[in-house]
Amino acid sequence: MSDTVEKIKCLIIGSGPAGYTAAIYAARASMNPVLYQGMQPGGQLTTTNEVENFPGYVDGVTGPEMMVQLQAQAQRFGADIRDGWATKVDFSGGVHKVWINDTIELHCETVIISTGASAKYLGLESEQHYLKMGGGVSACAVCDGFFYRNQEVVIVGAGDSACEEAHYLSKMCSKVTMLVRSDKFRASKIMEARVRKTENINILMNHDTVEILGDGQVVTGVKAKNKTTGDVFDIPATGFFAAIGHKPNTDIFKDYLTLDETGYIVNVPGTSKTDVAGVFVAGDAADHVYRQAITAAGTGCMAALDAERYLAALE
Repeated sequence: MSDTVEKIKCLIIGSGPAGYTAAIYAARASMNPVLYQGMQPGGQLTTTNEVENFPGYVDGVTGPEMMVQLQAQAQRFGADIRDGWATKVDFSGGVHKVWINDTIELHCETVIISTGASAKYLGLESEQHYLKMGGGVSACAVCDGFFYRNQEVVIVGAGDSACEEAHYLSKMCSKVTMLVRSDKFRASKIMEARVRKTENINILMNHDTVEILGDGQVVTGVKAKNKTTGDVFDIPATGFFAAIGHKPNTDIFKDYLTLDETGYIVNVPGTSKTDVAGVFVAGDAADHVYRQAITAAGTGCMAALDAERYLAALE
């Protein structure tokens, strides 16, 4: 328990397009928002080398640069942007309590959760290297597939999302090799059938990814292993896509908010409202369908407007 308690009208937990957009709208509405950036300031976009599909950036922008600009815009209107992350909450009473770094206790009239979701990766050292380099590893085909048009890519995964992303990539890439780690898909039959009948998708069942190959800067191939025969071989590719799921960063809320079976916060349809009055959600913490910067920003706007109306109704 901290010695002092800070009272806040609008707390935003997490940054990224959702959090920063919520901060912009809340600040302009004189809600004096305080935003804690979380474990990854700027969110998932800080690992994206080029963003070309966010409206207004004619020539594209890097993910980190875009987040710096969004933060500056929020601060321009008076948003209080702070380092730190929420480690505990208590939404059981009339006051929403949040602890930052286990030491700072906040009592909040409204809370906007924009903690996002973390893409799952295989955890290979080579995979993480090229992910950080921005040179060929991605977890979002819709975001980055355009950069690999007319090139050969590899995607790993076996669920509906993997099939959907493989099919999406097949429309712009010359060849898509799909590595499925088991001897069967986890995807629905209709999604499995879709990838199987797509001519330029080569499906390798019962195969593991051994290593991401490259020249130190960009990806040049993927080393795979046939789990049945033990054969190890190289697949030429300029891009590697991990489609093995996302984990929403919502663990600290599970005792107070309704989560779905995979951990995403359940919101009232058409709003950002959770099942706790005064607590709202924006971005990928609730969105397991679209997961785009522009949709996250849109729900950040919704959350700030919903929070503003909630406070107005209390007056």
